[in-house]
Parts: sequence; C-alpha cells; structure tokens
Amino acid sequence: MRLDKFLCEMNIGTRSEVKAFLKQGHVTVNNSKVTRPEVQINEENDLICFKGTPLKYSVFEYYMLNKPQGCVTATEDKRDKTVMEYLPAGHRSDVFPVGRLDKDTEGLLLLTNDGDLAHRLLSPKKHVDKTYLVDLDHSLTLEETKQLEEGVDIGEKALTRPAKVMMLNDTQMHLTIQEGKFHQVKRMLQAVGNKVVHLKRITFGALTLDPTLAPGDCRSLTDKEIKSLYEP
Repeated sequence: MRLDKFLCEMNIGTRSEVKAFLKQGHVTVNNSKVTRPEVQINEENDLICFKGTPLKYSVFEYYMLNKPQGCVTATEDKRDKTVMEYLPAGHRSDVFPVGRLDKDTEGLLLLTNDGDLAHRLLSPKKHVDKTYLVDLDHSLTLEETKQLEEGVDIGEKALTRPAKVMMLNDTQMHLTIQEGKFHQVKRMLQAVGNKVVHLKRITFGALTLDPTLAPGDCRSLTDKEIKSLYEP
C-alpha cells in the first residue's frame, strides 16, 4: 500500500495534508524518516509512526463510546459537535456510528467501519435488544407498565414491539426495546402519559456499557466483545 493512502485511511489528514506532514518529517517507517508519499509499505508488518505515535492498521475497527449529552450522532455536522470527535487519534477514516442516540441522550454507542455487522445489528428482522436507564417525571401505574410491555401507539403504522420493564424505584427504570424508531423511548413514555427526564443507553445487543468509561470516554472493543456481537 502507498504510504499516503495508509495515512489517509488512518485519518491523519487529507491527501494534501498528508503530503505536507511527510515533507515536514513527521512520519517514520521502521524508525526511518520518510518524506515521499508514493513509498510502498506493508501496512500489517511495518512500524509506521506519526509524530512518534505508532499507527496500528486493521481492516475493521470497533469502538465503544460513552456518548455525552450535547453532541449529535453523525459523522459530520455544521452546527453541533459530533460523536466522531471523541474517537482516538489515528482511527480509520471510514468509521461511523451504528444507529443513533438523540443529542440529549447519553450512553453506549458502537462505532465501526464493519458494514456487515452494522447491518446485522440494525436490521428490524434481528430484534436486537437495547436497554435504557430511564428517569421518569413521575411513577408508572401497573396498567401503564403493562401497556409498555404489550406495545403502545406512538403514531406509527403498528404498535411498538413488546418491551421489558424493570422498575428500580418509583421514578427510575430499565426499559429494553428491540426497535430504534425516532425518539422512541420518549414517545413510548408520552403514550402512557409520562415524560423522560433523563435517558442513558446501557446495553446494545451483547455489549454492556463499560462502567469505567466516563461520558465522552471511548475505547476499542475487546476481541471477546467483538465476537459476542456476531453470536446469534
């Protein structure tokens, strides 16, 4: 692979920015400074460093982000900060968020460039569980809880799929759903006469939010976590 192509894929910069970095002597290959963009490298075996930091090449990358409030789930946005700004330096340029969390929603967000996995997790036919920690405006009655568990009308063609409700106290619960409609949790609570005060996603499929990640923190998935996402 050409060195400049590798650096672009590692999100070091655009092709022109990468050429400038090379001329400035910021890139080494196997501890030797390289300035020519056309140099061929072995992306899997060579040691490529940018400003002294090694760049590890992989075809697919997988990240867990504890999304904070106030940023949007998008690869780019002209007005707001995006979740992409929390990824570590040197991530691949084709990484994207899998699914969406609202701007004011916190919690677990998966980012990857593995399109097949993303499709698998987001396909409506797969019924992937997503669990949220929900702070409510006021307590639910048993009847309202039953309605959530059986499916409610949020203005779509069909009722929501049955949810799982586990009350933690009078105004806090774990809500597990298998869909990802626009503002779904908020609309579900509105449908039973309640309101979401705070929302945080804590599981997505086989993934559970790492409790050591503060809002805005991000890390690569472990091999075990990646494997779990592919299991039936």
